Amino acid sequence: MLTSLGTPNMALGFVGGFAGEELEGQLLNAGVSCSFVRISGETRTNIIVNEQGDHRQVIFNAKGPKVHPYELMRLIRRIENLKDIEFLAISGSLPAGVHPVVYRQVVALAKSKGAMVFLDADGEALKAGVEGLPDAIKPNEHELAGLVGKELTNLNETLQAAMDVLERGIPWVLVSLGGKGALLVKNDLRLLAVPPKVQAKNTVGAGDSFVAGFLHGFRQKKDPTWALKCAVAAGTATTLMPGTAICTQEAFLEILSKVEIKPL
Repeated sequence: MLTSLGTPNMALGFVGGFAGEELEGQLLNAGVSCSFVRISGETRTNIIVNEQGDHRQVIFNAKGPKVHPYELMRLIRRIENLKDIEFLAISGSLPAGVHPVVYRQVVALAKSKGAMVFLDADGEALKAGVEGLPDAIKPNEHELAGLVGKELTNLNETLQAAMDVLERGIPWVLVSLGGKGALLVKNDLRLLAVPPKVQAKNTVGAGDSFVAGFLHGFRQKKDPTWALKCAVAAGTATTLMPGTAICTQEAFLEILSKVEIKPL
C-alpha cells in the first residue's frame, strides 16, 4: 500500500518454503523492497471466499509456521542493522514459537534507533507491545476493549478508553471504527474522521491500508489531521477492491477528497 501511494519502504518479516518465495516474488514484482528472514517452515496460505450475491466473506486462516529462536534472532539482528529508520510499522499476529514480549523489545529497539514506531496488533501482543511505549497504536474497537479490559458500547466510551491509553505513555492512539471511520487521540487533540458511504466488496487488508495511509500522510506534511484523513481514505478505498487487492492511488485520491474531519 505504501508503494502504491508513492512512499518508499521495506518489508521485513519471515518467509519460508515455496509459498514464501512466491510471496516475496509477488512483492518484488509490485515494486516493494524486501528484507525477509528465511525460516525452515512454510509460509501459510489463507483462503478467503467472497460471496458475490450478498458481499459476505468467509475466511479460513491457516496455522502459521513455527519460528525457532535462532530465526527470531536473525530478524532482530536485521532490525538492529537497519540505517536511518524513519518509521517502523509492526503489524499482525505473532507466529508460533514467539512470545508476545518480543513486540515490546522490537518497539524499544526501533525507538532507540530514532524511529517513530506504529503498533498494530491484538490481544497479548498488543498488551506487551504497549509496554514498550510505541509512538502510536491502531486498535479497532474490539482490540481497544481488550486492552483496557472493559466493554465499549458507544463512541464516548471508545473515546474515553483511547484517552486512558494515552495516560500509559502512548503519544498517539488511533481507533478504527470500520465503516464509521476512525478516531485520533493525541494530547489535547480529539478527531473523528468520517468516510463517504461506500458498498464494501472486501475488508481484507483494510486495516493495514489504514496504517499505510497514516504513515504516508504524516510523512508528507507531519500534520496529524492530514495523516488521519489519508489513513481513512486508504482503508476505505481498499474495501472497494475485489479479492485481496489493494487500492490504486487514483481510488485513494478520490476517497480522500470526501473524508470529513470532525473535532470532538
